[in-house]
Amino acid sequence: MAETVTLPELAERLLAEAGDARRLVALAGPPGAGKTTAADRLKELLNERRPGVADILPMDGYHFDDLVLNARGHRPRKGAPHTFDLLGFRAMVERLRADDGTDIAVPVFDRDLEIARAGARIVAAGTRIVVVEGNYLLLDEPGWRDLKPLFHRTAKLVASEAVLEARLTRRWEGYGYQGARMVEKMEGNDLPNMRLVLARSLDADYDIRSDGE
Repeated sequence: MAETVTLPELAERLLAEAGDARRLVALAGPPGAGKTTAADRLKELLNERRPGVADILPMDGYHFDDLVLNARGHRPRKGAPHTFDLLGFRAMVERLRADDGTDIAVPVFDRDLEIARAGARIVAAGTRIVVVEGNYLLLDEPGWRDLKPLFHRTAKLVASEAVLEARLTRRWEGYGYQGARMVEKMEGNDLPNMRLVLARSLDADYDIRSDGE
């Protein structure tokens, strides 16, 4: 059973455990749970206490490009597990875990452009805590479940399905989605992805409520 903590409490625990070796912390959760915001805040909390100790690896940087997704007929499901370069992502997690004393460039997904930007962030050699953020880090499916042993600690953002659906709707309204286009986006992709994460995720060390409950 996961222990429920707040982000500040998680930051305190991670700092208490931090030593000379780099540690990787998974921050998982369904679409709409607020993972990007939570990861940024966790990094901020960690670096306030120990400047330069933390940085972020976002899983979204490993989206397959639209050219690949269109060729495979997968573009309408962009964001589903099979639309990510899982092996490339795993290789980066292993590289960061190896802690070989070098700066490491990692990709970042640009939501406005709908494209992953290679080398958009540098994880410095001295970074001791890497917050790895993504929907499927704890997914109990072939290939994905092999990620969990690579993390030193795991945390999951928790919110009700109704809250998640409302947040996803507001997100796409901000990008101009309405009517049938909104229904297609939500029912055809986002909601199935969200329900998959809710139903098929492994337990984490810590749960963090992200819906105000």
